[in-house]
Amino acid sequence: MSDQSHDHDPSNPADKRLAVDPTIGNWERATLEKLVFATVQERRAARRWGIFFKLSFLLVAILALATYYDSSIGFGSDENLGRHTALIEINGEIESQGSGAADTVIPSLNKAFADPGAAAVVLRIDSPGGSPVQAGIIVDEIRRLKRGYPDKPLYVVVDEMCASGGYYVASAADRIYVNKASIVGSVGVLMDSFGFVGLMDKLGIERRLLTAGEHKGFLDPFSPQSGRHRERAQEMLNEIHQQFIAVVRAGRGKRLKETPETFSGLYWTGAKAVEMGLADGFGTVDTVARDIVKAEDIVDYTAREGLPERVLKKFGAAVGNGAVSAAYKGALPQLR
Repeated sequence: MSDQSHDHDPSNPADKRLAVDPTIGNWERATLEKLVFATVQERRAARRWGIFFKLSFLLVAILALATYYDSSIGFGSDENLGRHTALIEINGEIESQGSGAADTVIPSLNKAFADPGAAAVVLRIDSPGGSPVQAGIIVDEIRRLKRGYPDKPLYVVVDEMCASGGYYVASAADRIYVNKASIVGSVGVLMDSFGFVGLMDKLGIERRLLTAGEHKGFLDPFSPQSGRHRERAQEMLNEIHQQFIAVVRAGRGKRLKETPETFSGLYWTGAKAVEMGLADGFGTVDTVARDIVKAEDIVDYTAREGLPERVLKKFGAAVGNGAVSAAYKGALPQLR
């Protein structure tokens, strides 16, 4: 019986060897095998790149369509819906991006106030606070709109929390409604950071900071904190705190029952906030629309994040910006 182990069957798919003429020498055979192998690899790579470019084109097309769709529908409604309650939501920190950013909230406020069908505007807030700058910009716009539309009230409804910068914004409303267990208040300012001087000494790391300007290295976390810098930081915090207090007093007026703890930075339950005059009563968006505004139909004017932004964030496109923002945020005064 002849040995079949070395026979090559071209019709057998399990046989991976190349069908090469046995008369060809070893060198020629090896060269031909390498050439065929390189050709196969090149075709496979070309197919992979083709799939990649097709998928990339498909993704770009989807994002373009989503962007067009988002921009075409906008927020609120251009249809005549009749008398209704306009709703705007702030969820999360009051900062330069997201639902608590002035650039996000203000267009929604303008559209809601300008809509003749909106009997009132309800601002639903669930926020631990954030930037005094963003909160101040929103409050200034609320005051301007209330002067322009004196017959259209603005109510705030608190969900879980309306603290610090969130309450800064809420205090500009005509009335504030809470849940008995909501967290309300925290009228104060903070500035937090870390000092790494001791750790650097242990690791043998030397900080080399060059500045032009005596106080340019103000609050540098890698340098020892001087008494003068601490005093200057405290002066800034006190100044912003007084601005916060003035906004609350102007918004709440005689309803506010001031005590030594009112502006201490403490926060209270919604039930206690009503007793202190920090809030006016208990309610939800639905009960306020039904019982206060007398317009049960609720139209959401909140500017929502579009699909392209959500997809990009999902894939981490905003990670770099977020990391830089987080690194510097603590060194700035915060209402939280």
